[in-house]
Amino acid sequence: MQLDLLAVGLTTIDVTVYPVASLPEGETGQIVEKIVLSPAGTAGGTALVAQKLGLRAGIASAVGDDPQGQLIRSMFDAAGVDTSLLAVDPAWPTSTTVLPIRPNGDRPNWHMMGASIFAPVTDAVFAALARTAAVHWGGVGFPGAAGKGADLLREARARGVFTSCDLIAPSDAAQADLDVLLPHVDLFMPSLAEVRALAGTDDPVEGAGRFMARGAGGCLIKMGGDGALLILPDRQIHVPAHRIDPVDTTSCGDSLCAGYLAGRTRGLDPVDALRFGVATAAQVALGVGTLGKLESYDTTLAFMRDTPVREED
Repeated sequence: MQLDLLAVGLTTIDVTVYPVASLPEGETGQIVEKIVLSPAGTAGGTALVAQKLGLRAGIASAVGDDPQGQLIRSMFDAAGVDTSLLAVDPAWPTSTTVLPIRPNGDRPNWHMMGASIFAPVTDAVFAALARTAAVHWGGVGFPGAAGKGADLLREARARGVFTSCDLIAPSDAAQADLDVLLPHVDLFMPSLAEVRALAGTDDPVEGAGRFMARGAGGCLIKMGGDGALLILPDRQIHVPAHRIDPVDTTSCGDSLCAGYLAGRTRGLDPVDALRFGVATAAQVALGVGTLGKLESYDTTLAFMRDTPVREED
């Protein structure tokens, strides 16, 4: 199958519980409003949201030989995501995260590292570039990639494939990996917190400049309640966040990436693609789990058009 987007890297299953004001005492229990299971992660969540927005998305990662892995695969398959590059690694469990979402939106979590962290970049992933329009790299600093990320992105760009990159968390390993990845990345997509940690500045424009000096073609900086900032060599675009009451912001970063890529694929200019990405994230934040209240490309266009945004200072 031809792919609009191939997402490579972290794939987890999220178990999201809402709302959780406190843990029950002893062996008592609590009734909650929702418990949602959903594929997630810098690769898995991005692929799922992109598919929901009408793209033909694929996932290149790994799950364990366990019920969580079977569930992730079945949920991807049901959504239409191409799982031909989703491997099974019996040596590791499936990456799994439990998220008790507090009524104020805070989201502490328990995470079990698993197979997707150690998934190699196989020859089959390289071969898939021939049928792919864009690659989203979500495996920054992962030991399984073993330096193959830069090779994959280099070959992708040589084939005219658009390349983007996101990371799960700043670390020394991520910083070192970015040195070799960024020269082959058309658009780096960190959060503002990651800019602070990795570029050593609170100024998103300055931070983007530092990433671009390391080779990135541009930066899309996710700024939470302040929306998003797109910095390209010839322009800067800021889109404010929508005025909403968020419920669960766990997958907002991944959904903003997916929304921007979907808008770009559908032919939107950079301004409207960024607006579309922000609107995608807002709809995800209105519900629980990776998809939240997200329905389709057309409903996201309507949301983008009709929902007020926050006033800028």
